Amino acid sequence: MSKIDVYNQEAKVVKSMELADAVFGIEPNQQAMYDTILAYQAGQRQGTHNTLTRAFVSGTGKKPFRQKGTGRARQGSTRATQWRHGAIAFGPHPRKYGFKINRKVRRLALRSALSAKVQDNDLRVIENLSFEDFKTKKAVALMNAFGFDRKTLFVADASDDFANAMIAMNNIPNAALVTVGELNVYDIVNADKLVFTEKAAEVAGEVLA
Repeated sequence: MSKIDVYNQEAKVVKSMELADAVFGIEPNQQAMYDTILAYQAGQRQGTHNTLTRAFVSGTGKKPFRQKGTGRARQGSTRATQWRHGAIAFGPHPRKYGFKINRKVRRLALRSALSAKVQDNDLRVIENLSFEDFKTKKAVALMNAFGFDRKTLFVADASDDFANAMIAMNNIPNAALVTVGELNVYDIVNADKLVFTEKAAEVAGEVLA
């Protein structure tokens, strides 16, 4: 178990806690992280692109001119791919781009991403994210206290009182708040700073081990 400082909302150290080495202290597996991020991004693609084949291009089915005697190459339809306003050959059609990553690899990638943040000193633990109200200035004050001016991902446990904090962060473009169950490797790697509540850090150490 490695120890880490726990801060209050004024960015002052109030105590320390132990992080589970099995989750926050492993050697990051770059391949697992890469594969998981690739699968996540592939799953985000809509795949709604579409092109018209000869069956769907509007136009007559009549032969444009006779087969022989014109000196031109024979043509059977103006809807063929070589004609202007004709069909598209081998064009894209709606499809799913997502692919499956094994559960063990996904969990290894999550642990690797979290451990990498600890190694880079980009992970902080805060007592709680309980706000008295849901005004944006509360979230801005919190981020200013820690000096966070780039992408920051806050992680809370489902049992935490974070409803006001989530609303307060909606208007801050470089801040996001998720629960432990919603964590994914892409969001962790994409964030410059990762901030866990004390309860969320404990739960993550238990469920991801």
